[in-house]
Amino acid sequence: MQDFDTQHVSDAPEVPAPDGSAVRPMCTIPDAGSAALFELAPDQVSTAVSHATVQEIWYIVGGSGQMWRKQGGREQTVDLTPGTCLTIPLGTTFQFRADDHGLRAFGVTMPPWPVDSPDEARTETGPWDAT
Repeated sequence: MQDFDTQHVSDAPEVPAPDGSAVRPMCTIPDAGSAALFELAPDQVSTAVSHATVQEIWYIVGGSGQMWRKQGGREQTVDLTPGTCLTIPLGTTFQFRADDHGLRAFGVTMPPWPVDSPDEARTETGPWDAT
């Protein structure tokens, strides 16, 4: 039987994500998924990345900005405002940026983020210069 996992965001350590955003890893269900809070400072632009083994679902909880996604021949840029939910399927190159109020997103990674894998996030070319 698996233990329950409960965390409050104020107790989660803030660590730098490979894309340059600040991430607070939250709860995990082994072999299923993990949750995290992602934040960009006002006017910050992430590094474009793709993931080797994980896919994500994001829900915007604060601030605003844009997300660019590219997979194969498809490419899309969407506005991010509170209440927006989006997916980042496996193999998608993506980059996001915050407007002048910053950006805050809650995300679920499936399977769980491989904490000890330096090769999970691969640097890619995106439409904006990272800051």
